[in-house]
Amino acid sequence: MSITVVVGLLSGQTAALRVGFDDSVDAVALRAQTALRVATGRLRAAAGRHLSTCELVKDCGVQDGDMLTLHISRVQIQASHATFAAILGDGSVVTWGAQFGGDTRGVQDQLQNVQQIQASSGAFAAILGDASVVTWGEDQSGGDSIDVQDQLKNVQQIQANCGAFAAILDDGSVATWGATFYGGDSSAVQDQLQNVRQIQAADYAFAAILVDGCVVTWGACSWGGDSSAVQDQLKNVQQIQASDKAFAAIVADGSVVTWGHPDHGGDSSTVQAQLRSVQQIQATQDAIAAVLADGSVVTWGGAERVRAYSAAHGNLQNVQQIQTTDHAFAAILGDGCVVTWGLPRYGGDASAVKDQLRNVQQIQATGTAFAAILGNGSVVTWGDSRGGDSTAVQRQLNNVQQIQASGGAFAAILADGSVATWGHAHYGGDSCAVQDQLKNVQQIHATHKAFAAILADGSVVTWGHPDYGPLTG
Repeated sequence: MSITVVVGLLSGQTAALRVGFDDSVDAVALRAQTALRVATGRLRAAAGRHLSTCELVKDCGVQDGDMLTLHISRVQIQASHATFAAILGDGSVVTWGAQFGGDTRGVQDQLQNVQQIQASSGAFAAILGDASVVTWGEDQSGGDSIDVQDQLKNVQQIQANCGAFAAILDDGSVATWGATFYGGDSSAVQDQLQNVRQIQAADYAFAAILVDGCVVTWGACSWGGDSSAVQDQLKNVQQIQASDKAFAAIVADGSVVTWGHPDHGGDSSTVQAQLRSVQQIQATQDAIAAVLADGSVVTWGGAERVRAYSAAHGNLQNVQQIQTTDHAFAAILGDGCVVTWGLPRYGGDASAVKDQLRNVQQIQATGTAFAAILGNGSVVTWGDSRGGDSTAVQRQLNNVQQIQASGGAFAAILADGSVATWGHAHYGGDSCAVQDQLKNVQQIHATHKAFAAILADGSVVTWGHPDYGPLTG
C-alpha cells in the first residue's frame, strides 16, 4: 500500500512524494533530498517530532496527505585529543583519526538521530533524539558505559574531563562512567547529586552546581575532587571555572572560593582579600585570573614566574576579556590594547608586537602562542614557533573572520571563505596539500594536532598530523 506525503523545506519549497508503507524513513528522506535538490536532512512530522531513519513509514504514524518538513542540518564536528566525530545531516555519525575513538563499528547501528556529542581525551558520548546515550572509544576514557546504560535515559546534557563523563538527567540526578580516578565513579556522593543545574570539569575531577547554589565534587581528591575543606563556603555559587587540577567558584556576593592543587590555583589565600565583585574567571593549566567589576585583575596559582610577571604589570585596569595559553594570559583592555603576563615562551611577553596590538577584537591561543584579530581584519601573533610566528602568511591575513587553534598551529577563515594556516606543520600549520580544496569554508574544528574544515556544501576537508585526524582516503 502506498500514500502521498508532501515534504517541505523551511523556505516554503515543497515536493509531493508517493511512498510505500514498507519504505524506510531514510529512503523517503533520500527521495525528498533528490526531489528538492538539497543536501542531507532529517524528516520531521507536523508536530515537530523527528522521524527515526530506521523506522518504516507504517510504524511512524505518517498518514496519507501528511505534511513533513525536511530540516537541512549542517555537519557538526566534535573532537577528542586525536579523533574527530561528525554528526551528518541525517543524524548519523562518521569518525576518523586515532584508533581509539575513531572506530564506531561496535555501535554504528545505534548512532541514529544523534543530537549532540561530547568527548573525553579518548572516547565519545552521543545523545540521541530519544535522550538515550551511545558511547565508544577507550574504555578507560569513558568509551564503555555498559555499567550505567540502564540509567542513561532522558539525558539532558553531558560533561567530560580527560577520562570520564557525567550526564545530567531530566530529574536532576547524575550518571557517571569512565575511569574512577577521573570521576567515572560518583557513588560516594550519589545521594547528594540531586537537582543538579550544571557540571564543570577539571582534567581529573567534576564539580556540580545544584539548584540551591551548593556544590558537589568528585574525582581525584587532591586535584579538585574533594571540596570538603571549603564546603561551608560553597553557598549561592553562580559559576565555576577550572584549571587542570583545581576549581574556582564565583559566589553570589562576588567573592571566590577555590579548592584543588594549591600550585594550580586551588589555594587563593594570598589574594583572598582582593577577590571582591568578581565578574569572570579564566585559567591556564596551573594559574587562575579573576576580572573584577572595576576591570582590574587578580591572579593566583602557577609557577613563581607566572606570579612575578603578573606583579610586574601592577594593577591592570579596564580589562574586557582574557585569553590563555598553557602558562600565560593575554587581556584585552577597553581601549583595544593588550596586556600579557606569564611565561614568555608561552606568549607571556608581547613586547615585540606591542605597538601593533591596537583595536584588538578577539584573541585565540594554541598551547604556547596567541593570535589577535584587529578591527581591520589583520592578525598579530606572538609566542613560540607553534603559532607565534605568522610572517610566512602575513600577507594573506587580511579580512580575517575567525581563527581556530590546535595545540600548536592556527587556521584563519578569510572573508572569501579561503583559509590561511601557520604554526608547527605537525599540528596542522601547513595546509598546502589541501589548499585548493579550502573554498567556501564555514567552520573549522581541531584536535590537538589536526584541523577539519566544514565547507558550505557540507563536505569536510582535513589536514595535520596523520595520527590525529586527517582523512586518509
